[in-house]
Amino acid sequence: MIIRLYVLDNKHHGIPHIHARYAEYEASINIEDGEILAGELPRKQLRLVQAWIELRRDELMADWHLAAIGESPYKIDPL
Repeated sequence: MIIRLYVLDNKHHGIPHIHARYAEYEASINIEDGEILAGELPRKQLRLVQAWIELRRDELMADWHLAAIGESPYKIDPL
C-alpha cells in the first residue's frame, strides 16, 4: 500500500486528505474522519488506513499544514 499527501490537489477544496493506493484501487481519504472522499479501497485495506490515520492524525495534520505553506512535510512511520 502506498500513501501520499498532495496539498496542491484542489479537487477536494482544501480538505486535509491523503491518497491511498493498493493494487488497482485508489482512494482519497479525509484525515479528520477517515472517510473516503473519492475512489475506493477493499474493506480490509481501508480499515488499515483508517487505523493508521487514527494513530497518526496529529502528525498528518501537521504535515498537511506544513505542505500548505510550502514547507516540506516530515516522513510519518507506517502502521
